[in-house]
Amino acid sequence: MPETGALDITGAILVGGKSRRMGRDKALLEFRGRPLFERVLDLFRESFPQVVLVGNQGERFEGYGVHVLPDLAPGSSLGGIYTALASVQTEWVFVASCDLPFPSRAVLHHLCSLSEGCDAVVPRTEHGYEPLFALYSRRCLQPIDELLQSGDCCAYAWYPKVRVREVGPEEIAALDPAGIAFINLNTPEDIEKTGETQ
Repeated sequence: MPETGALDITGAILVGGKSRRMGRDKALLEFRGRPLFERVLDLFRESFPQVVLVGNQGERFEGYGVHVLPDLAPGSSLGGIYTALASVQTEWVFVASCDLPFPSRAVLHHLCSLSEGCDAVVPRTEHGYEPLFALYSRRCLQPIDELLQSGDCCAYAWYPKVRVREVGPEEIAALDPAGIAFINLNTPEDIEKTGETQ
């Protein structure tokens, strides 16, 4: 049962990356006995009334019963965010990358609770913004489109043009004391390193 309250949100998982450093499809990479993206899918299904995947080659996900949105601006995660916002009917989209082995329910629900009076709710750790586990409203579409048209694909360069609620390191640490919510797997070495992380 969705647990994010009355907010009108679609969960969108970005599955269109080229996985160059990994050398194989990250979304379907087996991690602890199951495809990696299923970890985010499980969390989204229990949190949002509607869940979509964003990426091409949708046949990879046959059998999951999840609608796959073809990427409208292939080649970057910013294009994935744009595709999600441009394609769904809800006012808000919670975007996550497919390569998070430990997506946090606590962080997700906290971000969703902070939407009032802003256009985006974005975690910021000591390493910087985490744009691929964040909440965006459709009001973000125009500045994202303008950035893409300029040839800039930075996932957060457009933030100054909208009202962003940053959720800083201290807030995040209280919700994710183990510091694992934003680990992502990009290389075979990452898998090896992360395999024992709880």
